[in-house]
Amino acid sequence: MTTVETRAVVDLLGALAYAELTAFDRLAEDARLAPTLTGHAALARMAAAELAHHGQLTERLVELGADPVQAMAPFVVALDAFHTSTRPRTWLEGLVKAYVGDGLAADLYREIATFLPEPDRGLILDVMADTGHADFAVREVRAAIATNRTVAGRLALWGRRLVGEAISQSQAVIAERDELAQLIVEGTGDLSGLGRLVERITSAHTERMKALGLNP
Repeated sequence: MTTVETRAVVDLLGALAYAELTAFDRLAEDARLAPTLTGHAALARMAAAELAHHGQLTERLVELGADPVQAMAPFVVALDAFHTSTRPRTWLEGLVKAYVGDGLAADLYREIATFLPEPDRGLILDVMADTGHADFAVREVRAAIATNRTVAGRLALWGRRLVGEAISQSQAVIAERDELAQLIVEGTGDLSGLGRLVERITSAHTERMKALGLNP
């Protein structure tokens, strides 16, 4: 890789490493909102998986000659702001955030990973693999809606808010990292390619909302 490409990969892995670290913190906190021990244990296991992913990413950063702390630092403010503004108030909001919000971010990272050579492509795809969020979140949210239809409207609004906040923060981060922005632009080829990438991510979000039984 060229120096510019290496910096872009370090930026991407740094952003993802901090995202996984905050995911661990958030899931561990959300686990305490669980109404059952089963739910508490499920989210605790997911949190452990996120921490393991963080370890994989920091190891790769070291291999690339980067300091993991310095690589993560540029993304702390934006990611912390996102999580502060979208802190779940209930168990169900936490599940929707884990499924819809994290799913949107995972789609973006997977799209960018296709522009990378190995081993970084495989590492990102492995880290972004589902850790159990999907099936568990869908079961819990759909069961809650079946019991009380009034929660569906509130959760649908919450899902739309999550996506709006996630897109805004992602744009802010990418705009400040020139090499990362260049990687995305070159990877998509042109504006039409970038448009198709956005369409794929939007379509996946719509399907997730439908899977939860919510209006996108």
